[in-house]
Amino acid sequence: MPAENLGRKPAPAKDAPLAPGAIVSAASSACAAGDPWVSEPTQYDGILLASFGGPEGQDEVIPFLRNVTGGRGIPDERLEEVAVHYRHYGGVSPINAQNRQLRAALEAELQRRGLNLPVYWGNRNSEPYMNQAVREAADAGAKRLLALATSAYSSYSSCRQYREDFADALEDQGLFGELEIDKVRQFFDHPGFVDTFVEGVRDALDSLKEADASLNLATDVEVLFTTHSVPVDDANRSGPDTRNFPEGGAYKAQHLAVSEAVVRDVLAQLQERGDGLSQLNWQLVFQSRSGPPSQPWLEPDINDVIETLPEQGRRAVIVVPIGFVSDHMEVLWDLDNEAKDSAAAANLAFRRTPTPGSHPTYVAGLADLIAERIQGTPKDARPARTEIGPWYDVCRAGCCENVRLGFRPAVAGLQP
Repeated sequence: MPAENLGRKPAPAKDAPLAPGAIVSAASSACAAGDPWVSEPTQYDGILLASFGGPEGQDEVIPFLRNVTGGRGIPDERLEEVAVHYRHYGGVSPINAQNRQLRAALEAELQRRGLNLPVYWGNRNSEPYMNQAVREAADAGAKRLLALATSAYSSYSSCRQYREDFADALEDQGLFGELEIDKVRQFFDHPGFVDTFVEGVRDALDSLKEADASLNLATDVEVLFTTHSVPVDDANRSGPDTRNFPEGGAYKAQHLAVSEAVVRDVLAQLQERGDGLSQLNWQLVFQSRSGPPSQPWLEPDINDVIETLPEQGRRAVIVVPIGFVSDHMEVLWDLDNEAKDSAAAANLAFRRTPTPGSHPTYVAGLADLIAERIQGTPKDARPARTEIGPWYDVCRAGCCENVRLGFRPAVAGLQP
């Protein structure tokens, strides 16, 4: 096999071939027919933990950003404008260290449950690349993997692009027909993900009240649930057409539904302990826009919203990175620096809640997602905190198209 290809990002796959009788590429027999939810117990040889990746030194920053922006012809001089965020932290993104912690915690949780599955880790844009992960698995004798992407929601970059990454890696290593890859459902409304944010918002409210007893939590505080902005055209193509989501597609609808669930559960917990709080001011905002001004992206921007809060009578803001599973650079820079500075300029008390990271509740939830596929848990028995879910095991046809690139070969979903 092409060992010389290891240590670099694989080229885009030219094809995602189908096994005889299958309508899903590189799928297990339980998924090959394309059913939305799989209720057939399936044995796997390992878990494929898939992530975005990030640099771990100053000399890795520009190569990483070239991978992120590959095919767009962006010169290094412009990449340096973004690189300053990484250079501020010594050229090191926290994401790889967090994935190492998550990998170890997930393996330990699986072993605790008697599911002794190795966790192979591959990145989209930095080492270890996805082709390294599938090669490691194949060399260890694996024939079937269950993929878990570190992204909870439906969109091109958070779901379909990972499925394309798997196809790229399989073709790069000549493993089509030898290694199957299924994928767990998008877990935006799984309790293991949602509950970590419930805890974070509740603790932030307590912290604000402890710091200033005069605060009225119902009127003086704004909760901003924030996620990565994406082009409106791409957002509108997230999720299958048959769901008829409004503008923003499944991506925006899922974030709104999860934010509502978090607020509902926070209020229920506070009322249960006798705090009497019956409402919270909240909204969904967006951050980290990177496209040209002429291209519509999801709005409003978090900093623009923070600027308006004092005129609405707010004295404090709680920023909840609902769209992130760990402290990516967009969290460290765009929230802990820029949004915090915006709050200071508006004379607002500021709290930023944690991301799930390797929180035991989150790790247990990921293990639950793996277990439901091994056991073949029926759809109706799967937990979901919103009416939108539980999401699909096998992505539907035409889901999450990239407007600029169209549909590239992918696995773990119906073609195209």
